[in-house]
Amino acid sequence: MARLEKLNLDTEGDGENEVESEREGEEMDLEPSTGPPRNDTIFRTHYPGAVKLKAYIFDGLGEYFNKDWDLAEGTGKEFCWYHVELPKGNQKLSHSAQYLIDVLCPPLKLQDILSLVSNGPFCGHVDGALVFRVNSPGPASSKFTFRIAARVTENSVITVSLGRVPRLGFSPVGQSLLSEIPSVESPVGGDHKERVVIREHVLDFLLTMNHSEEADNPVPKSVANLVVHVIDTHVDHLQDIVTKLEIELDSVEFELDKGGSALKKQMLDDRRFPKMHLDLQRLLQVIAHGEQVFPRVKEKCSSKNWFALEDINSLEELTGRLRRLKENVGFIANRVTAVQAGLDSWQAEQINRKLYYLSFLSIIFLPLSIITGVFGMNVGGVPWTGQRDPSIKHGFRNVMLLCVAMLLFVLLCFIFPALYSRITAWQRRRAMRRSWSLNRRSFLKRTVGGGGERGGYLRL
Repeated sequence: MARLEKLNLDTEGDGENEVESEREGEEMDLEPSTGPPRNDTIFRTHYPGAVKLKAYIFDGLGEYFNKDWDLAEGTGKEFCWYHVELPKGNQKLSHSAQYLIDVLCPPLKLQDILSLVSNGPFCGHVDGALVFRVNSPGPASSKFTFRIAARVTENSVITVSLGRVPRLGFSPVGQSLLSEIPSVESPVGGDHKERVVIREHVLDFLLTMNHSEEADNPVPKSVANLVVHVIDTHVDHLQDIVTKLEIELDSVEFELDKGGSALKKQMLDDRRFPKMHLDLQRLLQVIAHGEQVFPRVKEKCSSKNWFALEDINSLEELTGRLRRLKENVGFIANRVTAVQAGLDSWQAEQINRKLYYLSFLSIIFLPLSIITGVFGMNVGGVPWTGQRDPSIKHGFRNVMLLCVAMLLFVLLCFIFPALYSRITAWQRRRAMRRSWSLNRRSFLKRTVGGGGERGGYLRL
Protein backbone atom coordinates (compact mmCIF):
# COMPACT_ATOMS: atom_id res chain seq x y z
CA MET A 1 0.00 0.00 0.00
CA ALA A 2 1.22 3.46 -0.81
CA ARG A 3 2.67 5.62 1.90
CA LEU A 4 0.42 8.31 3.41
CA GLU A 5 1.81 11.72 4.29
CA LYS A 6 0.28 14.89 5.60
CA LEU A 7 1.84 18.20 4.66
CA ASN A 8 2.05 20.35 7.75
CA LEU A 9 2.63 23.94 6.59
CA ASP A 10 -0.01 25.74 8.58
CA THR A 11 1.41 26.05 12.11
CA GLU A 12 5.08 26.43 12.91
CA GLY A 13 6.29 25.71 9.37
CA ASP A 14 8.86 23.22 10.55
CA GLY A 15 8.70 21.32 7.25
CA GLU A 16 8.23 17.88 8.82
CA ASN A 17 5.59 15.41 7.61
CA GLU A 18 3.43 13.71 10.25
CA VAL A 19 1.77 10.36 9.63
CA GLU A 20 -1.80 10.11 11.00
CA SER A 21 -4.27 7.24 10.73
CA GLU A 22 -8.07 7.00 10.98
CA ARG A 23 -8.78 10.69 11.72
CA GLU A 24 -12.29 11.46 10.49
CA GLY A 25 -12.93 14.57 8.40
CA GLU A 26 -9.23 15.50 7.87
CA GLU A 27 -7.57 15.67 4.47
CA MET A 28 -4.54 13.53 3.65
CA ASP A 29 -2.24 13.94 0.69
CA LEU A 30 -0.44 11.20 -1.18
CA GLU A 31 3.06 11.30 -2.55
CA PRO A 32 3.18 8.53 -5.17
CA SER A 33 5.93 6.02 -4.97
CA THR A 34 6.85 6.66 -8.62
CA GLY A 35 8.63 9.83 -9.56
CA PRO A 36 11.24 11.90 -7.75
CA PRO A 37 10.37 13.00 -4.23
CA ARG A 38 9.93 16.69 -3.47
CA ASN A 39 11.59 18.04 -0.34
CA ASP A 40 9.72 20.59 1.77
CA THR A 41 11.43 23.79 2.76
CA ILE A 42 10.88 25.83 5.87
CA PHE A 43 8.11 28.41 5.45
CA ARG A 44 7.61 30.70 8.41
CA THR A 45 4.75 33.16 8.72
CA HIS A 46 3.99 36.10 10.95
CA TYR A 47 0.79 34.33 12.07
CA PRO A 48 1.80 30.77 12.99
CA GLY A 49 -1.17 28.46 13.30
CA ALA A 50 -3.60 30.91 11.72
CA VAL A 51 -3.91 29.44 8.23
CA LYS A 52 -3.44 26.04 6.62
CA LEU A 53 -1.42 25.80 3.43
CA LYS A 54 -1.37 23.04 0.84
CA ALA A 55 0.79 22.94 -2.27
CA TYR A 56 0.66 20.38 -5.11
CA ILE A 57 2.29 19.97 -8.48
CA PHE A 58 0.62 17.93 -11.24
CA ASP A 59 2.53 16.39 -14.12
CA GLY A 60 -0.43 16.49 -16.52
CA LEU A 61 -0.46 12.68 -16.84
CA GLY A 62 -2.54 11.78 -13.77
CA GLU A 63 0.11 12.00 -11.04
CA TYR A 64 0.64 14.67 -8.38
CA PHE A 65 3.21 15.46 -5.69
CA ASN A 66 3.51 17.66 -2.64
CA LYS A 67 5.71 20.65 -3.27
CA ASP A 68 7.27 23.65 -1.60
CA TRP A 69 5.24 26.77 -0.89
CA ASP A 70 7.09 28.97 -3.36
CA LEU A 71 4.10 30.14 -5.49
CA ALA A 72 6.01 29.22 -8.64
CA GLU A 73 4.20 28.25 -11.83
CA GLY A 74 4.63 24.98 -13.64
CA THR A 75 6.50 24.48 -16.90
CA GLY A 76 5.29 22.60 -19.96
CA LYS A 77 2.45 20.27 -19.06
CA GLU A 78 3.08 20.68 -15.33
CA PHE A 79 0.88 23.02 -13.30
CA CYS A 80 0.79 23.93 -9.63
CA TRP A 81 -1.99 24.39 -7.11
CA TYR A 82 -1.66 26.45 -3.93
CA HIS A 83 -4.52 26.41 -1.46
CA VAL A 84 -4.99 28.68 1.58
CA GLU A 85 -7.52 27.70 4.23
CA LEU A 86 -8.54 30.66 6.38
CA PRO A 87 -9.76 29.97 9.92
CA LYS A 88 -13.45 30.12 10.79
CA GLY A 89 -13.49 32.53 13.69
CA ASN A 90 -14.68 35.95 14.70
CA GLN A 91 -11.88 37.79 12.94
CA LYS A 92 -12.57 40.79 10.73
CA LEU A 93 -12.23 40.80 6.98
CA SER A 94 -9.08 42.90 7.31
CA HIS A 95 -7.49 40.13 9.38
CA SER A 96 -8.14 37.66 6.57
CA ALA A 97 -6.50 40.09 4.18
CA GLN A 98 -3.46 40.26 6.47
CA TYR A 99 -3.24 36.47 6.50
CA LEU A 100 -3.26 36.37 2.69
CA ILE A 101 -0.69 39.15 2.42
CA ASP A 102 1.54 37.18 4.76
CA VAL A 103 1.44 33.96 2.71
CA LEU A 104 0.90 35.21 -0.86
CA CYS A 105 3.05 38.35 -1.08
CA PRO A 106 5.30 38.30 -3.00
CA PRO A 107 4.68 37.58 -5.88
CA LEU A 108 1.03 38.67 -5.62
CA LYS A 109 0.16 42.34 -5.40
CA LEU A 110 -2.33 44.11 -3.18
CA GLN A 111 -5.00 44.22 -5.88
CA ASP A 112 -4.75 40.43 -6.21
CA ILE A 113 -5.21 39.99 -2.46
CA LEU A 114 -8.21 42.33 -2.36
CA SER A 115 -9.84 40.59 -5.32
CA LEU A 116 -9.54 37.26 -3.49
CA VAL A 117 -10.68 38.30 -0.02
CA SER A 118 -13.41 40.91 -0.65
CA ASN A 119 -17.07 40.09 -0.10
CA GLY A 120 -19.62 39.54 -2.83
CA PRO A 121 -19.51 37.86 -6.25
CA PHE A 122 -16.77 38.73 -8.75
CA CYS A 123 -15.35 37.39 -11.99
CA GLY A 124 -12.79 39.20 -14.08
CA HIS A 125 -9.15 39.53 -15.08
CA VAL A 126 -6.78 41.04 -12.54
CA ASP A 127 -3.18 41.62 -13.57
CA GLY A 128 -3.49 39.14 -16.45
CA ALA A 129 -5.02 36.31 -14.38
CA LEU A 130 -8.61 35.14 -14.20
CA VAL A 131 -9.98 35.79 -10.71
CA PHE A 132 -13.39 34.70 -9.48
CA ARG A 133 -14.86 34.55 -6.01
CA VAL A 134 -18.10 33.60 -4.28
CA ASN A 135 -17.69 35.25 -0.88
CA SER A 136 -20.85 35.70 1.16
CA PRO A 137 -21.01 38.42 3.80
CA GLY A 138 -21.65 37.49 7.39
CA PRO A 139 -19.71 36.36 10.44
CA ALA A 140 -16.85 34.05 9.56
CA SER A 141 -17.73 31.75 12.44
CA SER A 142 -21.15 30.91 10.98
CA LYS A 143 -21.50 27.59 9.18
CA PHE A 144 -23.66 29.35 6.59
CA THR A 145 -20.92 31.77 5.56
CA PHE A 146 -19.09 30.45 2.48
CA ARG A 147 -16.04 31.96 0.85
CA ILE A 148 -14.23 30.42 -2.09
CA ALA A 149 -11.95 32.36 -4.43
CA ALA A 150 -9.50 31.36 -7.14
CA ARG A 151 -6.78 32.99 -9.22
CA VAL A 152 -6.21 31.02 -12.43
CA THR A 153 -3.36 31.23 -14.91
CA GLU A 154 -2.25 28.81 -17.58
CA ASN A 155 0.14 26.90 -15.29
CA SER A 156 -0.99 27.65 -11.73
CA VAL A 157 -4.09 27.97 -9.58
CA ILE A 158 -4.29 29.75 -6.22
CA THR A 159 -7.43 29.12 -4.17
CA VAL A 160 -8.63 30.58 -0.88
CA SER A 161 -11.41 29.07 1.25
CA LEU A 162 -12.97 29.87 4.59
CA GLY A 163 -12.60 26.76 6.69
CA ARG A 164 -12.27 23.24 5.39
CA VAL A 165 -14.02 22.29 2.15
CA PRO A 166 -14.82 18.56 1.99
CA ARG A 167 -13.26 16.56 -0.84
CA LEU A 168 -11.10 19.47 -1.95
CA GLY A 169 -7.82 17.65 -1.39
CA PHE A 170 -6.55 14.34 -2.72
CA SER A 171 -5.96 11.01 -1.01
CA PRO A 172 -4.75 7.63 -2.28
CA VAL A 173 -7.32 5.53 -4.09
CA GLY A 174 -6.36 2.50 -2.06
CA GLN A 175 -7.63 4.18 1.12
CA SER A 176 -11.18 4.82 -0.15
CA LEU A 177 -13.72 3.73 2.45
CA LEU A 178 -16.53 3.51 -0.11
CA SER A 179 -14.72 0.79 -2.05
CA GLU A 180 -14.47 -1.49 0.98
CA ILE A 181 -16.84 -4.38 1.78
CA PRO A 182 -18.41 -3.36 5.11
CA SER A 183 -19.51 -5.46 8.06
CA VAL A 184 -22.17 -4.77 10.67
CA GLU A 185 -20.81 -3.70 14.05
CA SER A 186 -21.59 -6.35 16.63
CA PRO A 187 -21.80 -5.49 20.35
CA VAL A 188 -20.56 -8.97 21.25
CA GLY A 189 -17.60 -8.87 18.95
CA GLY A 190 -16.51 -11.27 16.26
CA ASP A 191 -14.06 -12.01 13.52
CA HIS A 192 -13.95 -9.15 10.97
CA LYS A 193 -10.55 -9.77 9.48
CA GLU A 194 -11.68 -9.74 5.85
CA ARG A 195 -14.28 -6.97 6.09
CA VAL A 196 -14.21 -3.43 7.45
CA VAL A 197 -16.43 -2.64 10.44
CA ILE A 198 -18.19 0.71 9.99
CA ARG A 199 -19.47 2.23 13.20
CA GLU A 200 -22.82 3.96 13.54
CA HIS A 201 -21.53 7.53 13.85
CA VAL A 202 -19.45 7.02 10.69
CA LEU A 203 -22.58 5.90 8.84
CA ASP A 204 -24.43 8.99 10.10
CA PHE A 205 -21.61 11.14 8.74
CA LEU A 206 -21.55 9.39 5.37
CA LEU A 207 -25.33 9.65 4.95
CA THR A 208 -25.08 13.45 5.02
CA MET A 209 -22.62 13.40 2.10
CA ASN A 210 -23.80 13.60 -1.49
CA HIS A 211 -20.42 12.83 -3.03
CA SER A 212 -17.53 10.44 -2.86
CA GLU A 213 -14.52 10.66 -0.62
CA GLU A 214 -11.25 12.44 -1.32
CA ALA A 215 -9.77 9.11 -2.28
CA ASP A 216 -12.17 8.87 -5.22
CA ASN A 217 -11.25 12.27 -6.66
CA PRO A 218 -9.83 11.95 -10.19
CA VAL A 219 -6.45 13.61 -10.46
CA PRO A 220 -6.74 16.61 -12.78
CA LYS A 221 -4.66 16.51 -15.94
CA SER A 222 -5.03 20.20 -16.78
CA VAL A 223 -5.75 23.53 -15.16
CA ALA A 224 -9.28 23.35 -16.57
CA ASN A 225 -9.89 20.04 -14.77
CA LEU A 226 -8.62 21.61 -11.55
CA VAL A 227 -10.93 24.64 -11.87
CA VAL A 228 -13.90 22.33 -12.45
CA HIS A 229 -12.85 20.28 -9.42
CA VAL A 230 -12.72 23.37 -7.16
CA ILE A 231 -16.17 24.56 -8.26
CA ASP A 232 -17.56 21.03 -7.98
CA THR A 233 -16.40 20.68 -4.38
CA HIS A 234 -17.96 24.05 -3.56
CA VAL A 235 -21.32 22.90 -4.95
CA ASP A 236 -20.98 19.59 -3.08
CA HIS A 237 -20.31 21.52 0.12
CA LEU A 238 -23.51 23.49 -0.36
CA GLN A 239 -25.39 20.27 -1.09
CA ASP A 240 -24.08 18.75 2.15
CA ILE A 241 -25.37 21.72 4.16
CA VAL A 242 -28.78 21.47 2.48
CA THR A 243 -28.94 17.72 3.20
CA LYS A 244 -28.10 18.31 6.87
CA LEU A 245 -30.83 20.96 7.06
CA GLU A 246 -33.34 18.53 5.57
CA ILE A 247 -32.38 15.81 8.07
CA GLU A 248 -32.57 18.30 10.95
CA LEU A 249 -35.97 19.56 9.80
CA ASP A 250 -37.28 16.00 9.48
CA SER A 251 -36.17 15.18 13.02
CA VAL A 252 -37.71 18.38 14.38
CA GLU A 253 -41.03 17.66 12.66
CA PHE A 254 -40.98 14.13 14.09
CA GLU A 255 -40.31 15.51 17.59
CA LEU A 256 -43.14 18.00 17.21
CA ASP A 257 -45.55 15.27 16.18
CA LYS A 258 -44.84 13.14 19.24
CA GLY A 259 -43.81 15.92 21.64
CA GLY A 260 -45.96 17.88 24.04
CA SER A 261 -46.55 21.49 24.86
CA ALA A 262 -43.25 21.82 26.75
CA LEU A 263 -41.24 21.05 23.60
CA LYS A 264 -43.27 23.47 21.50
CA LYS A 265 -42.88 26.20 24.11
CA GLN A 266 -39.14 25.61 24.25
CA MET A 267 -38.86 25.90 20.44
CA LEU A 268 -40.83 29.13 20.50
CA ASP A 269 -38.64 30.54 23.28
CA ASP A 270 -35.45 29.53 21.47
CA ARG A 271 -36.69 31.06 18.19
CA ARG A 272 -35.38 27.98 16.44
CA PHE A 273 -37.33 28.29 13.22
CA PRO A 274 -36.79 32.03 12.67
CA LYS A 275 -33.05 31.38 13.04
CA MET A 276 -33.28 28.47 10.61
CA HIS A 277 -35.16 30.67 8.15
CA LEU A 278 -32.43 33.31 8.42
CA ASP A 279 -29.77 30.66 7.75
CA LEU A 280 -31.70 29.53 4.68
CA GLN A 281 -31.77 33.09 3.38
CA ARG A 282 -27.99 33.29 3.78
CA LEU A 283 -27.65 30.00 1.94
CA LEU A 284 -29.88 31.29 -0.86
CA GLN A 285 -27.62 34.33 -1.12
CA VAL A 286 -24.55 32.11 -1.54
CA ILE A 287 -26.29 30.08 -4.24
CA ALA A 288 -27.39 33.26 -6.01
CA HIS A 289 -23.78 34.48 -6.01
CA GLY A 290 -22.73 31.20 -7.59
CA GLU A 291 -25.42 31.58 -10.27
CA GLN A 292 -23.96 34.97 -11.12
CA VAL A 293 -20.29 34.02 -11.12
CA PHE A 294 -20.02 30.53 -12.63
CA PRO A 295 -21.70 31.35 -15.98
CA ARG A 296 -19.29 34.28 -16.34
CA VAL A 297 -16.40 31.95 -15.54
CA LYS A 298 -17.61 29.64 -18.30
CA GLU A 299 -17.82 32.53 -20.78
CA LYS A 300 -14.34 33.80 -19.97
CA CYS A 301 -12.78 30.33 -19.99
CA SER A 302 -14.37 29.40 -23.30
CA SER A 303 -11.99 31.82 -25.02
CA LYS A 304 -8.91 30.13 -23.49
CA ASN A 305 -7.13 27.60 -25.68
CA TRP A 306 -6.18 25.52 -22.63
CA PHE A 307 -9.81 25.13 -21.53
CA ALA A 308 -11.39 22.08 -23.20
CA LEU A 309 -14.99 21.80 -24.37
CA GLU A 310 -15.61 18.99 -21.90
CA ASP A 311 -14.73 21.29 -19.02
CA ILE A 312 -17.05 23.99 -20.39
CA ASN A 313 -19.88 21.46 -20.39
CA SER A 314 -18.99 20.48 -16.82
CA LEU A 315 -19.29 24.12 -15.72
CA GLU A 316 -22.70 24.29 -17.41
CA GLU A 317 -23.82 21.18 -15.49
CA LEU A 318 -22.60 22.69 -12.21
CA THR A 319 -24.62 25.84 -12.91
CA GLY A 320 -27.69 23.65 -13.47
CA ARG A 321 -27.03 21.90 -10.16
CA LEU A 322 -26.98 25.27 -8.43
CA ARG A 323 -30.37 26.16 -9.92
CA ARG A 324 -31.88 22.89 -8.73
CA LEU A 325 -30.26 23.39 -5.33
CA LYS A 326 -31.83 26.85 -5.12
CA GLU A 327 -35.27 25.35 -5.76
CA ASN A 328 -34.66 22.75 -3.05
CA VAL A 329 -33.67 25.42 -0.54
CA GLY A 330 -36.85 27.30 -1.44
CA PHE A 331 -38.90 24.18 -0.64
CA ILE A 332 -37.13 23.83 2.72
CA ALA A 333 -37.85 27.50 3.49
CA ASN A 334 -41.54 26.90 2.78
CA ARG A 335 -41.52 23.91 5.14
CA VAL A 336 -39.90 26.00 7.87
CA THR A 337 -42.50 28.73 7.35
CA ALA A 338 -45.31 26.16 7.59
CA VAL A 339 -43.93 24.67 10.81
CA GLN A 340 -43.51 28.15 12.31
CA ALA A 341 -47.09 29.01 11.32
CA GLY A 342 -48.27 25.83 13.06
CA LEU A 343 -46.41 26.80 16.23
CA ASP A 344 -47.85 30.32 16.09
CA SER A 345 -51.39 28.96 15.73
CA TRP A 346 -50.74 26.60 18.65
CA GLN A 347 -49.53 29.53 20.76
CA ALA A 348 -52.60 31.59 19.79
CA GLU A 349 -54.81 28.65 20.75
CA GLN A 350 -53.13 28.43 24.15
CA ILE A 351 -53.66 32.16 24.70
CA ASN A 352 -57.33 31.89 23.70
CA ARG A 353 -57.79 28.98 26.07
CA LYS A 354 -56.34 30.99 28.95
CA LEU A 355 -58.57 33.92 28.05
CA TYR A 356 -61.55 31.54 28.06
CA TYR A 357 -60.71 30.45 31.60
CA LEU A 358 -60.37 34.10 32.62
CA SER A 359 -63.73 34.94 31.05
CA PHE A 360 -65.31 32.02 32.89
CA LEU A 361 -63.98 33.37 36.18
CA SER A 362 -65.28 36.85 35.34
CA ILE A 363 -68.74 35.39 34.64
CA ILE A 364 -68.71 33.88 38.13
CA PHE A 365 -67.52 36.98 39.98
CA LEU A 366 -69.28 39.72 37.94
CA PRO A 367 -72.77 39.16 39.50
CA LEU A 368 -71.18 39.05 42.94
CA SER A 369 -69.41 42.36 42.31
CA ILE A 370 -72.69 43.92 41.09
CA ILE A 371 -74.54 42.82 44.22
CA THR A 372 -71.79 44.04 46.55
CA GLY A 373 -71.61 47.32 44.68
CA VAL A 374 -75.36 47.91 44.88
CA PHE A 375 -75.62 47.22 48.59
CA GLY A 376 -72.48 49.22 49.28
CA MET A 377 -73.92 52.55 48.04
CA ASN A 378 -74.10 55.43 50.54
CA VAL A 379 -77.70 56.46 49.71
CA GLY A 380 -80.94 56.13 51.58
CA GLY A 381 -83.62 53.60 50.83
CA VAL A 382 -81.35 50.63 50.37
CA PRO A 383 -83.50 47.61 51.23
CA TRP A 384 -82.66 45.38 54.20
CA THR A 385 -80.49 48.07 55.79
CA GLY A 386 -83.00 49.46 58.34
CA GLN A 387 -82.85 53.06 57.07
CA ARG A 388 -86.07 54.88 58.23
CA ASP A 389 -85.32 58.54 57.41
CA PRO A 390 -88.21 59.85 55.21
CA SER A 391 -86.02 62.49 53.54
CA ILE A 392 -83.70 59.90 51.93
CA LYS A 393 -86.08 56.99 51.44
CA HIS A 394 -86.19 57.56 47.61
CA GLY A 395 -82.38 57.74 47.16
CA PHE A 396 -81.97 54.10 46.18
CA ARG A 397 -84.83 54.32 43.67
CA ASN A 398 -83.35 57.44 42.10
CA VAL A 399 -79.91 55.84 41.76
CA MET A 400 -81.44 52.75 40.13
CA LEU A 401 -83.38 54.95 37.66
CA LEU A 402 -80.16 56.82 36.82
CA CYS A 403 -78.32 53.53 36.23
CA VAL A 404 -81.11 52.25 33.96
CA ALA A 405 -81.06 55.51 31.98
CA MET A 406 -77.28 55.32 31.58
CA LEU A 407 -77.56 51.69 30.48
CA LEU A 408 -80.20 52.54 27.87
CA PHE A 409 -78.03 55.41 26.58
CA VAL A 410 -75.01 53.14 26.21
CA LEU A 411 -77.10 50.49 24.43
CA LEU A 412 -78.50 53.15 22.12
CA CYS A 413 -74.98 54.28 21.26
CA PHE A 414 -74.11 50.70 20.25
CA ILE A 415 -77.39 50.10 18.42
CA PHE A 416 -77.60 53.45 16.61
CA PRO A 417 -75.04 52.65 13.80
CA ALA A 418 -76.78 49.35 12.95
CA LEU A 419 -80.20 51.02 13.15
CA TYR A 420 -79.05 53.89 10.94
CA SER A 421 -77.67 51.50 8.31
CA ARG A 422 -80.95 49.53 8.29
CA ILE A 423 -83.00 52.71 7.84
CA THR A 424 -80.83 53.98 4.99
CA ALA A 425 -80.97 50.55 3.29
CA TRP A 426 -84.77 50.50 3.59
CA GLN A 427 -85.01 54.01 2.08
CA ARG A 428 -82.74 52.99 -0.77
CA ARG A 429 -84.81 49.89 -1.56
CA ARG A 430 -88.00 51.94 -1.43
CA ALA A 431 -86.62 54.51 -3.85
CA MET A 432 -85.51 51.76 -6.22
CA ARG A 433 -89.00 50.18 -6.15
CA ARG A 434 -90.64 53.51 -6.93
CA SER A 435 -88.25 54.18 -9.77
CA TRP A 436 -88.81 50.69 -11.22
CA SER A 437 -92.62 51.08 -10.94
CA LEU A 438 -92.59 54.44 -12.76
CA ASN A 439 -90.35 53.12 -15.50
CA ARG A 440 -92.61 50.07 -15.97
CA ARG A 441 -95.74 52.21 -16.20
CA SER A 442 -94.21 54.54 -18.76
CA PHE A 443 -92.97 51.57 -20.81
CA LEU A 444 -96.40 49.94 -20.84
CA LYS A 445 -98.04 53.24 -21.75
CA ARG A 446 -95.74 53.67 -24.75
CA THR A 447 -96.04 50.12 -26.00
CA VAL A 448 -99.62 49.06 -25.28
CA GLY A 449 -101.67 52.24 -25.75
CA GLY A 450 -99.80 54.11 -28.51
CA GLY A 451 -100.00 54.09 -32.34
CA GLY A 452 -96.34 53.39 -32.81
CA GLU A 453 -96.97 49.66 -33.04
CA ARG A 454 -97.54 47.82 -36.34
CA GLY A 455 -97.96 44.10 -36.83
CA GLY A 456 -96.85 43.30 -33.28
CA TYR A 457 -93.44 44.95 -33.65
CA LEU A 458 -92.06 48.16 -32.18
CA ARG A 459 -91.23 51.05 -34.44
CA LEU A 460 -87.48 51.61 -34.43
